[in-house]
Amino acid sequence: MLSYVSIGSNDLDRALVFYDTLLEEFGGKRVFEAPAGQFYGFSTGTLLAILSPADGEAATHGNGTMFAFKVDSPARVREIYFRALELGATDAGEPGPRGDSGFYSSYFRDFDNNKLCVYHM
Repeated sequence: MLSYVSIGSNDLDRALVFYDTLLEEFGGKRVFEAPAGQFYGFSTGTLLAILSPADGEAATHGNGTMFAFKVDSPARVREIYFRALELGATDAGEPGPRGDSGFYSSYFRDFDNNKLCVYHM
């Protein structure tokens, strides 16, 4: 079982403003501060960390790396997608069905080009 993931940022202050607001949409809240950033917790017990890289080098996004958040309806997918864009995220795939599997999703990128997905299935 996955316990936590971390996302690197080159502008931690800006990233924390973005994630403070965005993660509220999923019930996420700050649970503890780390020397290099902030951990957010969710009711599932999962943690998400927003951190400056420990090696002092620039944070870079992973090609093919994506973080996905499950929500309870397609309407929530749309709401959160547009909220993320209001917060400064860039579009990486408008809300809509993907294939015939009942998978409804949207995609966007944060300030450091990390790709995020919101989906309902």
